[in-house]
Amino acid sequence: MQTKILLPEDKIPTRWYNIIPDLPGPLQPVISPRTGQPVTPEEMLAIFPPSILEQEMSNQRWIDIPEPVREIYKLWRPAPLFRAHRLEQALGTPAKIYYKYEGVSPAGSHKPNSAIPQAYYNKVHGIKRLATETGAGQWGSSLALACSMFGLECTIYMVKVSYFQKPYRKSLMQLWGATVHPSPSPHTEAGRALLAQDPENSGSLGIAISEAVEDAATHGDTNYALGSVLNHVCLHQTVIGLEAKEQLQLVGDYPDVVIACCGGGSNFAGIAFPFLADRAAGKNVRCLAVEPASCPTLTKGVYAFDYGDTAKMAPIAKMYTLGHDFMPPGIHAGGLRYHGESPLVSQLYEAGQIEARSLMQTACFEGALLFAKQEGIVPAPESSHAVRAAIDEALLAKEEGKEKTILFSLSGHGFMDMAAYDSYLSGALEDYEYPAELVQESLKSLPKVVM
Repeated sequence: MQTKILLPEDKIPTRWYNIIPDLPGPLQPVISPRTGQPVTPEEMLAIFPPSILEQEMSNQRWIDIPEPVREIYKLWRPAPLFRAHRLEQALGTPAKIYYKYEGVSPAGSHKPNSAIPQAYYNKVHGIKRLATETGAGQWGSSLALACSMFGLECTIYMVKVSYFQKPYRKSLMQLWGATVHPSPSPHTEAGRALLAQDPENSGSLGIAISEAVEDAATHGDTNYALGSVLNHVCLHQTVIGLEAKEQLQLVGDYPDVVIACCGGGSNFAGIAFPFLADRAAGKNVRCLAVEPASCPTLTKGVYAFDYGDTAKMAPIAKMYTLGHDFMPPGIHAGGLRYHGESPLVSQLYEAGQIEARSLMQTACFEGALLFAKQEGIVPAPESSHAVRAAIDEALLAKEEGKEKTILFSLSGHGFMDMAAYDSYLSGALEDYEYPAELVQESLKSLPKVVM
């Protein structure tokens, strides 16, 4: 019985998969918050290098991965695929459960898959510093790593509640040379304005994005880097699914359902998009995005044009959103607290090509503990949502007496999130389902876009 399925180093993908040519319908335009018209490349060049913009807008199905990027990928890629035999036995399920483990990266998550190419393209175009936001700290630590490898400075605005909940993530960013500010901070106009209104503001990804975009836009040697949501980030992450397809071929298997946690959408896109290419070609495969009940963007949000940040500096995109003023509760899955969703993921969900489910955090931690006891890996709180959904799918297969092949993305390890597990084990972790009336209140401030 093969448990760990490995690929040789020369099987690292040489190209990323771009889903845009296979979308159900044309991609919706991105709107400038300054003009109210479709954003121009010139506007975006204030914060992104030309190579990134080309990828963001490309209709080319396959995009070459630069060799310097593949060389750094070799530090941890190809990432292993595991068959969860012990978990299957513990559940007594006829289902086969596979998980693609991205916690083997130096930063402990899938985020370096995009941080490395973003740092590379900015270095090539002469940029000296990158500014970004981070929620749980996985993206921030990944960009700090990437900047250190390419000799770039790095400034990170970390959502304040996570800054204090996850101090070792901050330490890891600083170890790799980054400057880290709790957001909202006194270092930007956006941050100062919010602190003036509420000195105890606990922050959100929307606020941290505002600060990072402002920082990049006001410094000529600095660009902005984003860890999720945008097309080029989803593109870079497809190395996950491309490798998983190769690994499953080695054992003669193919998933009935592909599962990933979903906040901004990069991890879900990474594993699901290559399989959605098969779906577009007629293959019968389900793809399930799993989000927290406290930040239910797909399951309770609306498909509408909205700002990508709280201060209305980022472009306006059509996406599933809870409203850019949405203030999420301080759940431990900090990487899943964004108010919006990737436009690509949103369009696929609106077209019925993917499914979405929201889960309570105590159920997710319960699943994570079972997984850790059987498979030996402690999942990140974000990843626990995918673990729980995979367990639920396996139990459903048991109830129905049907065989099923389940693939999920274990997007990162939880070794720096033990405070969250302490809270769960002590009974202090509480469930929170975001009230529909608060969602409706937040949605009142959506921008008016006339197309």
